[in-house]
Amino acid sequence: MKLIVGLGNPGDEYELTPHNLGFLAVDRVANDCGVAVRNHQCHALTARAVVGTEHVLLAKPETFMNLSGIAVRELVAKYEIRPESELIVIHDELDFPLGTIRIHQGRSAAGHNGVESVIGSLGTQEFLRIRLGVAPEGKITDGVKFVLTPFRKSQLKKVDEVLKAAAEAVNVILKEGPAAAMNHFNRKAEPEKN
Repeated sequence: MKLIVGLGNPGDEYELTPHNLGFLAVDRVANDCGVAVRNHQCHALTARAVVGTEHVLLAKPETFMNLSGIAVRELVAKYEIRPESELIVIHDELDFPLGTIRIHQGRSAAGHNGVESVIGSLGTQEFLRIRLGVAPEGKITDGVKFVLTPFRKSQLKKVDEVLKAAAEAVNVILKEGPAAAMNHFNRKAEPEKN
């Protein structure tokens, strides 16, 4: 079984914020599989699904972002998940523009508190991450405020596109392997033609 965890903050006020892109991506995967992420266990909302031939457990920690590792550690222990080969963490990434998706294995948290919590709780950074860019065009003066402010209406089409890409990335990882997914999704985007 694979464990797919989306990072975010619980509560309606955070639902459509950049910091909750991980939650939204897990919901998209669940929706594509015809399930809802609503079972309570191990400080997380979960759902079981099948992607291709792979059995997966989808999870959204019910702790706040900075404590995400508590739920991940408990789920990893309960289901005897090997992080290096059976854990996928999906999260927002301020280092990339909105719409960008990157897949990496074994990287540092690079300042992301949710990822920092997961690494600290598991004692390893050897797990697969799907990083979803959220950075706007132009400078951000307050990163914390930015990631906790709801997306603007004008951004929602782009958000929908990145969620679709994230669900597709999960499919490619599970059906063809991480290397194939990295090869496909980590390429530089083609510049848009006018």
